[in-house]
Amino acid sequence: MSTKLPVTIDDIRAAQKLIAGQISRTPLSYSKTLSEITGAEVWVKFENFQFTASFKERGALNRLLNLNEDERKRGVIAMSAGNHAQGVAYHAARLGVPATIVMPNGTPFTKVEHTRRHGARVIIHGQSLVEASDYAHELCDKENLVFIPPYDDALVVAGQGTIGLEMLEDNPDLECLIVPVGGGGLIGGVAVAAKAINQNIEIVGVEPAMYPSMDAALRQIKDVKCEGQTIAEGIAVKYVGQIPTDICRELVKEVLPVEEADMEQAVTLFCNVEKTVSEGAGAAGLAALLAYPEKFSGRRIGLILSGGNIDPRLLASVLTRSLVREQRIVRLRIIGDDRPGLLALVSKTIGDSGGNIIEVAHNRLALDVPAKGAEFDIMVESRDALHTQEIIDALTRIGYPPRA
Repeated sequence: MSTKLPVTIDDIRAAQKLIAGQISRTPLSYSKTLSEITGAEVWVKFENFQFTASFKERGALNRLLNLNEDERKRGVIAMSAGNHAQGVAYHAARLGVPATIVMPNGTPFTKVEHTRRHGARVIIHGQSLVEASDYAHELCDKENLVFIPPYDDALVVAGQGTIGLEMLEDNPDLECLIVPVGGGGLIGGVAVAAKAINQNIEIVGVEPAMYPSMDAALRQIKDVKCEGQTIAEGIAVKYVGQIPTDICRELVKEVLPVEEADMEQAVTLFCNVEKTVSEGAGAAGLAALLAYPEKFSGRRIGLILSGGNIDPRLLASVLTRSLVREQRIVRLRIIGDDRPGLLALVSKTIGDSGGNIIEVAHNRLALDVPAKGAEFDIMVESRDALHTQEIIDALTRIGYPPRA
């Protein structure tokens, strides 16, 4: 390992001692079912078990504990779309340090409210993380506060690196760690820790396909397009930190892009298989396993479920969309003659086939339907895609084949 890295294993071990007892030592657990699904031996580090439901507490606490007395009195300020904000707010309140948090418009409501609940002054400003960051720095200078960076800070990176120490203490035989990448603080710290313990371990980063910022930085590609609505807003970062980039250039094998559908499936699997809640960013590692099975098949993989702060409405949408994707919820469109008893016949056929009707829309005005006919949009819940086809076949046999 290069001696020129901005964060060392000694920094991370010092952080581990400093924050011990003030954060949760989260479990690293083997997942039999996820292993069967992905073809790898999957071990999950449940950082959503932290009090603020995110790994960000570690770096924030390490940075706060290194403040001098004057800095504590002046107070701190941070910019964050949520998890860093909660980590700073919670531990600043514990330590008696005044905290101000700047969050951009569009930050999930649950993250804003949790941050306020921890006692921080919350300011909503800007349409992006960049605009929020600029304003936070202006306010920092104006009010003589201490800025707590979300990722481009050696003490923050060292705090996040304690995850790597814990993972390899619990399972020294891990062959590869798959790490979500936003600004890079998590993967930077974890890479330093893991590589110091086992130089042969592979570190792989994961980014939303719409925000390939770390991959672009490592390839020295400028002006890469980073925009769009992603469920992984916690790692939707346009510009990564310089400190994490320097580390990743030395220690990270590659950074993989993952699409929204894979992250949605990963969030769903964590919920249905592990019975735990993951935000989009937290599920990025599992999404990479689903998207690139050939890279990880048969290997002992460590995943970091980095956070569980997902908006309840978004979680409900993701879980429902998964049912649609698996054809367990399907909309059947049927055209028939507009006569009494037709809907009853169709409903009975669906019910006799074991389907559950969720919603019915009756349309007599569609121009592609005969004037004496009617169109029914029937939303049906089934067991799986095969069961859905059985329902379609039953409707076809009575003379009302569903159409798209």
